[in-house]
Amino acid sequence: MAFVAAPSAAAPALPTPKDFVSYLDLECFKTDPYQPPAVGLTLRHLNPVLEGLPIEQVTLGAREQLCVPVAKNNVIPPPGVLDFVRFVDLACYRVVTPAPGKALVLSHLNPVLQDLPRTEVVLGRAEQLCVPVAKNGVAPPAEVMRLVQHIDLLCYGVTPNTPMNRALNLRQLNPVLTDQIPAATVRVTYARQLCVPMQKGGDVIPPEVLQVVRWVDLEKFDTVAPAIAPVTLSLRHLNPVLGSLPPERATLTGAVQLGVPVAKNGQVPPG
Repeated sequence: MAFVAAPSAAAPALPTPKDFVSYLDLECFKTDPYQPPAVGLTLRHLNPVLEGLPIEQVTLGAREQLCVPVAKNNVIPPPGVLDFVRFVDLACYRVVTPAPGKALVLSHLNPVLQDLPRTEVVLGRAEQLCVPVAKNGVAPPAEVMRLVQHIDLLCYGVTPNTPMNRALNLRQLNPVLTDQIPAATVRVTYARQLCVPMQKGGDVIPPEVLQVVRWVDLEKFDTVAPAIAPVTLSLRHLNPVLGSLPPERATLTGAVQLGVPVAKNGQVPPG
């Protein structure tokens, strides 16, 4: 399927790291099973707090989720930020790495969750690699693509599994899903993973883009969500390293998690 660039009134400037990350909330849907070609990848940590961790070697396993951008409680990202956030779609595949055992203090960045206390977690084994995709042939506009194609997140299991215990109304932001999945209120329960930014071997990230993507840290919580009618999509990889992988068919069968932006050890994204 050929890509069709989404319409854009004007080429937006890159948002600041703080503005972009603070409004990046991803609702993660379980998908039907799919096993991609067994691609081996070398992953290097990008966030300053984790730069001391070793390089990870992973092989793409089965696809488990598609995580798509949402707004919480009708708090919509500002216009210059929404242009970018609405095109962050990440397909998540099973991977396994050793547990770094690193302890971190997490604090929420999104305005809706600012009242939640800081929590302490310890990183266990990596469980998923989430990589950027386009849905149904609708590619981000060129300036947006420049940023979102380099968002690769390695998701580590965390302990303890502290519950958020909060009801949030989630509204789809990506143009492909706004008419297919209605706004719904979900119950956010236990923390399960911390997803941190990585650079894949062979991926050349422009310096100004690196200064944004290196701050994308999402804490993923389990959710209890209303049932949805299955939604079938075609997915195509956006990152150059995985660009030769074949298109995938993915059927979303239900929302299972919510990724929300956090800062680690008090190091807030600049801007």
